[in-house]
Amino acid sequence: MYPLKFHPVFQERIWGGRNLVVVLGRPVPASLRSRNVGESWELADLPPGSVGSDSAGAASDGSLSSTIGNGPLQGQPLRRVLSEQGEEIFGPAQAPTTGYFPLLIKFLDARRDLSVQVHPDAAYVKSHPAAHLKSEAWYVLAAEPGAKIYKGVKPGVDAASFKAALADGSVANLLQSIAVKPGDCHYLASGTVHALGAGVLVAEVQTPSDTTFRVFDWNRLGSDGTPRKLHVAEALEVINFGAPAAALPPPAATADKHWQNTPLVHCEYFTLQRRSLASGVQPLPTGRALVWIVLAGQALLQGDNQPITAIAPGETVLLPAKLNNPRVNVVSPLVILEAALPH
Repeated sequence: MYPLKFHPVFQERIWGGRNLVVVLGRPVPASLRSRNVGESWELADLPPGSVGSDSAGAASDGSLSSTIGNGPLQGQPLRRVLSEQGEEIFGPAQAPTTGYFPLLIKFLDARRDLSVQVHPDAAYVKSHPAAHLKSEAWYVLAAEPGAKIYKGVKPGVDAASFKAALADGSVANLLQSIAVKPGDCHYLASGTVHALGAGVLVAEVQTPSDTTFRVFDWNRLGSDGTPRKLHVAEALEVINFGAPAAALPPPAATADKHWQNTPLVHCEYFTLQRRSLASGVQPLPTGRALVWIVLAGQALLQGDNQPITAIAPGETVLLPAKLNNPRVNVVSPLVILEAALPH
């Protein structure tokens, strides 16, 4: 086994822009470069029934699995590799009971405000098997001056006042508005009503789900000239009208003579930290699956009897648990986001 890179799946969205190419250098096909591309699904392994009808790349059963883009396994779907070599990727202790990879990695480019939305919580999913829980973290990669996100409702807002504001179009006034800048990170637990604001580019780490309940879409029309579908009744069942649920406090920042580590999110589904390495050749951690999202710099991932994997900004790579003497050779100062399953 060796570090795995993937072919991204690009999603056209009414709110999307051009920054997946301009800022991140992602390989958006020429046929889409004049379109509003809002999402790049960098690593996905979604089971049947998980992918919405408005998302590209899904199989007829509503599943979607990333295609490996490097090395001997190039061209194979991640789903097949996990079914045949799952222990090499997860290690003996971390394989999920579902068999599917338990994280979905995306980039989101918001040229316009995203819809005000919420994702189902565990209680809703338990009674609605077709729904899938979705908790997520946003790491801000770029933000225009004055850019913001919406995260949770203001104190005192209840279901009745929220429903009334939806009816008269004033719901944005009831949401917590937060100014953002590059380097900020926000955890959005399922049940947190939210929206990514215009002019923000983020990396998103989430549980593998495409279930979204849209409650307000800024009175705009979809690509077909009609208003996009809303899911108000479903949303009111799951919105947390208290303070947004917080992730567990992450550990303090750490450093050794090589790595600088800044923990960002520590929740029951994943951990996320920003790591930087200035130079040299250093061993890679083994024993658990890790996902690296490259923010800056270039490096070569090497190991005994495995192909060399070059990584650069904008790329996502899955580091399997079982690698043979793995190491990272830094070409230029490296900064990554590292997502992992909790111990």
